[in-house]
Order: sequence, then structure tokens, then C-alpha cells
Amino acid sequence: MSYCVNCGVKLDASLTRCPLCGTPVLNPNESRLPAAPSPFPEEKGQVEVVKSRDLAILLLVVLLSSSAVCALLNLLVFSRSAWSLYVIGACLLIGVLAFPAVIHTHLSIYCCLLCDGLAAAFYQYMISFNTAGREWFFRLALPLTALVTVLAVLFAALVRKVSSAFLMVALYSFLELAALCVGIELLIQRFLYIPLHLTWSAVLLAICTVIIIALITILTLTPLRDEVRRRLHF
Repeated sequence: MSYCVNCGVKLDASLTRCPLCGTPVLNPNESRLPAAPSPFPEEKGQVEVVKSRDLAILLLVVLLSSSAVCALLNLLVFSRSAWSLYVIGACLLIGVLAFPAVIHTHLSIYCCLLCDGLAAAFYQYMISFNTAGREWFFRLALPLTALVTVLAVLFAALVRKVSSAFLMVALYSFLELAALCVGIELLIQRFLYIPLHLTWSAVLLAICTVIIIALITILTLTPLRDEVRRRLHF
């Protein structure tokens, strides 16, 4: 039995290199024995990767069975309200969200975001069947969902087409946060038939504006930008 001259680990007679540090095992005073089988497995043990098709089938079966069971319970047992629409809509939403990750992994991110927005809007529409009216859906929920979807698609386009640097992503985030807050307040006021004016969103807009100006200044001045990246390890 020998030991590694570099790290001192005990070596098996069949080894030609130290398994810990990789140092070659050479002993000129000993004749080399015939190569013995390595005491270590040549291949790492691995569990067979689950195929995306099998995972998709499992997900589809679970979602469809959940929807069907809840629909039957709603029809035959608990029939006072259409509560099963909540579950069916949630299953549809989960299916749409999981589709690009499980079934079609090469689907465009823009298409995924648009489908997510449509699924969320459809889920809200199904919820509206259990409410007194659908005015909240058409005047508030649907415009809010459209606003969030458009901002998400725009953010993805900016990151992919313009720049994905940390400071640029921070700039996009604060720009869209300001737009989102203003849009939410205005849409709520429109739904409540209140004259459109900024209140709480004006505070957030002012804070975001200061941060946006600071980020633009940092991005414009090259020495300052490099120093910030160096300090924050970007």
C-alpha cells in the first residue's frame, strides 16, 4: 500500500493517479503490476431521467381527473353554486403555465407570456359566473391582466433584445413598476367611477423616478458604472 506524495491519501495498488488531487502515482523502486480493475465504479450511478412525454401525461391525467371529479361532485352532491369552476379554471391555468416547461420546452417566451395572460383572464372569467355580475371582470380584472401581460412581454423583449446587464435590468424593473402602479390606480378609479387622478401611485412614481435617474446617470458615466459593478461584483 502506498500514499500520495502530494496530499498523503492512501492509494490502492491499481491506481495510476491520486483520486483526490490527481497526482500521478510513480514508484521507480517497484515494478509495475499488471493493471488491476479499479476499485471505484467507472460510471456514476444515475436514475433514468423522466421523459417529458411521460411527465406531460401524468400532469394531464392529474389535471383532467381533478377537474372531472370536482365537476361531478358539483353536479351530484354540492350543487348550490358552481364552485367547481374555480378548480377547473385553476387546473387550466396550471396546465398552461406548465406547458412550456414540460411539453414544449422550445416555445417562445413571448408566446408563453401571452398564453399565461389569456389563461389568467379565462380563469377570472370563470370566477365571474359565481358573482352577482361581470362588470368587475370587464372593467377591472381584464384590463389589469392585459396591463400585466403587456408589461411582462415588454420586459422580456428588453432583456433579450436590448441588454441583460444587471443595471439595465434594474432600470427596466423600476420603469415597469412605475407604469404598473399608475395603471393599477387609474384602472381602479375608472372601475369605481372616480375622476382619474394620481394619489398613492404618485408617491411610488416619484421614488421610482429618482431611482431611474440615478441608474441612468450611472449607466451614462463609464467610470462610475465600472466602479459600481466592481463594488457590487456584477
